[in-house]
Amino acid sequence: MSASAEHFPGVRTLRFEGPDPKDTLAFRHYDPDSSERVEGRTAREHLRFAACFWHTMRNGLGDPFGAPTALTPWDDGSESLDNAKRRVDAFFEFLTKCRIDFWCFHDRDIAPEGRTLAESERNLHAIVEHCAAHQRAGGAKLLWGTANLFSHPRYASGAATSPNARVFAHAAAQVKHALDATKALGGLGYVFWGGREGYTSLLNTDMPRERSHLARFLGMALDYAKAIDFRGRFYIEPKPKEPSTHQYDADAATCLNFLREFGLFGRVSFNIETNHATLAGHTMEHELTVAVAANSLGSIDANMGTPNLGWDTDQFPIDPSLCARVMLVVLGMGGFTTGGLNFDAKRRRESFEPIDLFHAHRAGMDAFARGLRAAAAIRADGTLAEFVRRHYRSWDDSLGRKIEAGEISLAECERLMRDEPSPTLESGRQEMLEDLILRFV
Repeated sequence: MSASAEHFPGVRTLRFEGPDPKDTLAFRHYDPDSSERVEGRTAREHLRFAACFWHTMRNGLGDPFGAPTALTPWDDGSESLDNAKRRVDAFFEFLTKCRIDFWCFHDRDIAPEGRTLAESERNLHAIVEHCAAHQRAGGAKLLWGTANLFSHPRYASGAATSPNARVFAHAAAQVKHALDATKALGGLGYVFWGGREGYTSLLNTDMPRERSHLARFLGMALDYAKAIDFRGRFYIEPKPKEPSTHQYDADAATCLNFLREFGLFGRVSFNIETNHATLAGHTMEHELTVAVAANSLGSIDANMGTPNLGWDTDQFPIDPSLCARVMLVVLGMGGFTTGGLNFDAKRRRESFEPIDLFHAHRAGMDAFARGLRAAAAIRADGTLAEFVRRHYRSWDDSLGRKIEAGEISLAECERLMRDEPSPTLESGRQEMLEDLILRFV
């Protein structure tokens, strides 16, 4: 680890100042030093904030219609190991000053790709050692790692689902190296994001064969993790489209079906992203609830999108109502264990100065701190939970219990109901409950 000058010299470590801060970078709601407990844990323990290396250090803020705008004075634009190390130095300084406890990486974001797979492995190993030095010096811990199996042209038709077996093998080797790196850094998990594991056209696609190859790929990774005694959790990150027309990990329910079909259920859980839920036509609550119902929610990519744009904008989550709804689900499952809230989010193209990294992350951290307190207050109040309980109370009577236990037939249902008047419903009070959430937020 180098002892270079500060990369963010005008920024001091962020501190909590309350709702009326003098410093625009001060936390208004998130107090990482507070010993106050919410349902048995501090806010810091509940939220487990992480920042991603790719958007924070490698996103130049370009778009299809304009060149990158991000100012990165620590980065000379080269793919040298020295430059990669400077990026790591700047990143860990940012994490420390922003009071973020965890981080996430793609292999090709932290280390340059070499001319051969062996050279790429050597590059990755060198940067992993540099990251490990920062961690040993008290830097943030690794929440999870992953391999970039979508950017390089060889993955144009997928990695695990490529029609070319040698591409599959290259991707498998890359995952091996990424797993080695994740274990070396003490990572708590490993993510599969199948950005190109799908198809653009079914005319040139053997879907059943590709899906079986994807299952084989996951199985190989799980077997290797066991061989090296990597005990972190494996996550799939669902997304329906973009860049592919259709991706095989379209949403949480689709992924659960896939895991059950190929005998992988219980061995792989989910990293759910808000903007991906939007693209799938779902709310974040829906995706989280599907995952929790199957005991399969591991971690969250915390961001938000602009639904009317129709693509993955990866904006910072600054809506406390959204954050409250997310935390209601997380608290309902008992909180995170190995997962956390990773800001898979990027600044807007117009927010190009280094200090904007702090403004963006601070805003997201404050929003989730508000959301956590609101969610805990809603649970303590009990009105929402009691309404849902009463809404389903007929299932706690003898008929409902028999149906749920499988102790009644269609014929018996017909016999019981044939002479009764049509059942009457009670209002779902949706607007009242939405207002309840807003009152606590």
